[in-house]
Amino acid sequence: MRTVLVIDDNESVTDALRALFGMHDIRTLSAAGPTEGFTILEREPVDLVIADMNFTADTTSGNEGIALFRELRARYADMPIVLLTAWIHLESAVHLIKAGAADYVSKPWDNARMLATVENLLEFAESTRERQRLQAERRLGKERLAAQYDLRGLIFESQAMHGVVEVACRVATSAVPVLITGPNGVGKERIAAILHVNSRARSGPFVAVNCGALPAELIEAELFGADAGAFTDARQARAGRFTLAHGGTLFLDEIGNLPLAGQVKLLRVLETGQYEPLGSSRTCRTEVRLLSATNADLPAMIREGRFREDLYYRLNVIEIAVPPLAERPVDILPLAEHFLGSGFVFTEDAQTALLRHPWPGNVRELRNAVERAKLLARGETVGAPDLNLPTPRWPAESTRIPRAMDSLGREAIEASLRRAAGNVTRAARSLGLSRQALYRRMEHFGIRIE
Repeated sequence: MRTVLVIDDNESVTDALRALFGMHDIRTLSAAGPTEGFTILEREPVDLVIADMNFTADTTSGNEGIALFRELRARYADMPIVLLTAWIHLESAVHLIKAGAADYVSKPWDNARMLATVENLLEFAESTRERQRLQAERRLGKERLAAQYDLRGLIFESQAMHGVVEVACRVATSAVPVLITGPNGVGKERIAAILHVNSRARSGPFVAVNCGALPAELIEAELFGADAGAFTDARQARAGRFTLAHGGTLFLDEIGNLPLAGQVKLLRVLETGQYEPLGSSRTCRTEVRLLSATNADLPAMIREGRFREDLYYRLNVIEIAVPPLAERPVDILPLAEHFLGSGFVFTEDAQTALLRHPWPGNVRELRNAVERAKLLARGETVGAPDLNLPTPRWPAESTRIPRAMDSLGREAIEASLRRAAGNVTRAARSLGLSRQALYRRMEHFGIRIE
């Protein structure tokens, strides 16, 4: 249950607040002074402290409250603290707010305003704890994965990428084909490398082919090899990638670029393990783990007759979808700092610029931007001008939610609201947000509760 501790030597104050909060399911504990207050904090779970500024009769300086605030902040750094006094000292109030006080309320207080302040702070504290819990779970999950599998040094913090890596590790030991999907630059080849290094074929070669970087007339020769004279300039026989990858893993990137003739041969290899080099009647056998990747809409290509449906289902025994960087903003700064390396630091405005940029080129674009910034930086500090990222045009501040700064999309919010039967407070709690933060996102996405 949400719990507030009121530290005030006036019983009428604590009784009034207990009655006010009790009507809204907020448990209220009370202490007559700092010593008793700290005793309660040591034995009771408390979410928020409301502290008077004066405890000695005829004292109005506020020094006792300042001392209490400093001690509370020293012992409980994350505890929200509301300061309460009948004697307003504007300079002291400003100083303590800057030092981390959540609010400064005068006596007599307005019940509606006091309740709104406390509710908001309790929701924020709850969402902060939930966020910290989720972060701790993600760290623990990542440590467990890293202890059991070789993650190839992959940098990630988001739950989305944790799920991607976990699935890759779980299916790595299987021999079934895996299709890795996602936009350009998200790191599909890194996922393929994780699949290989944790597979039974890890002692064999890992051979990668970018089907989109080869002319259509050369792809078949590249994959299956060619005899001398099979095509113009083929003066001698050449081994194909299936031969080179024998006993290991063959990774076909941009599989959607494979021409239909090559698709037929690839399907046969998947079904029988056999193929003929270009220009040859000789049948070869191979044992490889086939991984493929694409940023194309293969089902749409099937409907258009540009990709074989039977091949699609053979390649797509397991699909691993890597989300774009804009949908996992928590990964942006860890990746940027990794690319920045030692000897450099980002300024605060540089970090803000990194988070606000939508990263259409994903991790590849991020790496290039950081490398360029290191060359342009004067000294060891990298600022926003060094990154040279375009300035986004945001809507009004009250409704602004940069996509790269918001890991929660419309679908996640709508699903949470459905599970909570339209209760915004419960939905916000399940998402690790304050109610106000959820309302802002609902407004941004145009979500209405019927």
